[in-house]
Amino acid sequence: MRNILLLVNIALSILVVILILIQGRGAGLGSAWGGGGELFQTRRGIEKLTLRLTVFLIIIFFVISLINLFVK
Repeated sequence: MRNILLLVNIALSILVVILILIQGRGAGLGSAWGGGGELFQTRRGIEKLTLRLTVFLIIIFFVISLINLFVK
């Protein structure tokens, strides 16, 4: 059981890192390659989905990590 939780945690951590890296600040994905984006914009479409998926996966990662502490 502990090994399965560890493998799930590793997979979640890789997914979280990938999702964080593809998120750009300001103008979305274009800003990752030098785009401006000094104006405040609300997240729409795929950016909003990516943000919510990242938050969800981080919460799941945290919960599984806590479970892993108490499982023997």
